[in-house]
Amino acid sequence: MKNFNDIRILLKDDLEKTDLLLANRLSSNVALINQMSSYIIGAGGKRLRPLLVLLCARATDYQGEHHRLMAVVIELIHTATLLHDDIVDESATRRGQDTANEVWGNAASVLVGDFLYSRSFEMMVEPGSMRIMQILSKATNSIAEGEVLQLLNCQNSELTEDQYYQVIERKTAVLFQAATQIGGILSEVDDIQEQALKKYGLHLGNAFQIIDDVLDYESDFESMGKEVGDDLSEGKTTLPMIFALANTTGADNQLLKNAINDADNSKITQVIKILQSVDAFGYTREQAKKSAKLAKDALVDIPSSAYKDALILLCSLSLQRKS
Repeated sequence: MKNFNDIRILLKDDLEKTDLLLANRLSSNVALINQMSSYIIGAGGKRLRPLLVLLCARATDYQGEHHRLMAVVIELIHTATLLHDDIVDESATRRGQDTANEVWGNAASVLVGDFLYSRSFEMMVEPGSMRIMQILSKATNSIAEGEVLQLLNCQNSELTEDQYYQVIERKTAVLFQAATQIGGILSEVDDIQEQALKKYGLHLGNAFQIIDDVLDYESDFESMGKEVGDDLSEGKTTLPMIFALANTTGADNQLLKNAINDADNSKITQVIKILQSVDAFGYTREQAKKSAKLAKDALVDIPSSAYKDALILLCSLSLQRKS
């Protein structure tokens, strides 16, 4: 197993059935909901979070059907957060196509986001597991807290690394953590293995988001499906910028502060040159590498299998991705 496609081949049957279930559960007798849901889900993406549910369930020898259901729940929660994210950030594009708020407006996007959330909660009761419901309700609450924290920290050039990690753990890593932990709960693993999967998800989620924050500066529209420097234009202080602010002085430091405090990416070329000059991207990738290693190390108590190999492979693929 060498790449993401190999992982998808390993889970071919599960993924096909999960996609059918997703389409079925998105169905509504309200035409606009069907139209918008199809548009959003059809935009693609790696579907990494539902993939993690399936992998962790299979890695712990789950033999039932609920792993696909919970994979859909995780995907619906994630998609709802993206809808609301795009409204808050006033984003016009995602994955190379117009955002739902750009096509249908903010009001429809908020309401369809609410539909996706409520449909996911409707579905999560079906396995009859109070533990799963507790984990997912807590995760969705943490995501909301992360979004509010990020909003409060916009245009704040004084943001610390600790504060940055508080945001990304709530905003991104908690849903990875919920996905991996639920896979183990479905298999009724012991506490040691459940905690192993939980830690794996948290650290993988951190690594994923840290790399995402590098790519916002290093990638391009063709790869990312959004403009370079979008985070800067939204006033978001991410790890490359935090490191650069701590390692520059004089005019360079002031330019970076102004760019963040004014949410201004008009000097993005100069900003990127300054970040490169202090190796901000190298430092940030090193932090992602540390998180990925913590994720890989957490799997020591999970029995060997092709599914475990896939989980390990995801640690390195999260560091190598270009989009």
